Amino acid sequence: MTYVSPHNERLPSIVTALNNGEAVPPVTVRTFLDWFFGTQRRGRWIVGYIRDQLNELGLRTVPDFESTYLGAEIKFELAAPEPQPDVPPHVEATETVTISDHTEVRVITVAFDDPTYRISKLAAANRRPVTVRPDSSLTEAATLMMANDFSQLPVVTTERDVKGTVSWKSIGTRLALGQAPQWVRDVMESHAEVSADASLFTAIRVVVEHDYALVRSADQRIVGIITTSDLSLQFQQLSEPFLLLGEIENHIRRILSSHFSRADLASVKDPADDERSVEAASDLTFGEYQRLLEAPANWTKLNLNLDRSVFIGQLEKVRGIRNDVMHFDPDGIEDDALEVLRDFARFLRLLKKVKAT
Repeated sequence: MTYVSPHNERLPSIVTALNNGEAVPPVTVRTFLDWFFGTQRRGRWIVGYIRDQLNELGLRTVPDFESTYLGAEIKFELAAPEPQPDVPPHVEATETVTISDHTEVRVITVAFDDPTYRISKLAAANRRPVTVRPDSSLTEAATLMMANDFSQLPVVTTERDVKGTVSWKSIGTRLALGQAPQWVRDVMESHAEVSADASLFTAIRVVVEHDYALVRSADQRIVGIITTSDLSLQFQQLSEPFLLLGEIENHIRRILSSHFSRADLASVKDPADDERSVEAASDLTFGEYQRLLEAPANWTKLNLNLDRSVFIGQLEKVRGIRNDVMHFDPDGIEDDALEVLRDFARFLRLLKKVKAT
């Protein structure tokens, strides 16, 4: 039976406490997401479902649970419930989702309130940097940078007052010119910073120019530092699933193209899709790859000494992950899902290497 899941049991008690003027302890975004489906991801239907629950109860989170770092704390506040028309103008789709206890939940997926991928979602933007003071010795600064493998350090007097930065480059420049600096103030240079709510792409320009950017929060504190290494890691995390899926699809298409005729391929096309013609394996959807190979007679054509049900089961897992990836969850996919993609791509490479396909 398909039904709309009731509110998470904690939310009504939070509303009651706020209405009674009681304090409600903050929780991390990671904990908040875990209340619902035991997830740590903010996929489109998960966000849409949670927003629906919050709106109906007249709750909101500060900062917004979607736009801040998973490990950051959020508070709960009362808010006027938003109207819930039968078909609101921002609805994208209605889906039925099966969660871990086999309950089916009907989810009206809405557009994200904040679709911008903000710098505040990065772990490094929420990790307070190691700092030195202008009157710190250069030996202290150099030791901190060597011990932590840093290229630069912010120079501050308070967590809000930044005087500049000291870096290997600023030290080396003075030494090359024959100077003998002893204090951080002697090698300090102006700093680069971005707001925590800046888009990732705004921050990229600053980081590329300066090799880093300090992150300043809404209350004007320096709460993080983003470096080129952080950006490289982030883009690897976001791009690896796309690259693995592309490799998997290329392997599958190569296998299908060498064993099936155009008529075979066209036979699994969705009959409701009249406008699409199938001339090659690349014209099929991932679900159609699966449908083609599910037929025992088609599987036999591959002449593979492999268990069909296991192979199809792995394809099904990849298809589910592919749907999540293509909807672009900015938090990336779960580690176990990424491992499924890595393993299946490795398996298909092995089949090609031993000329089994």
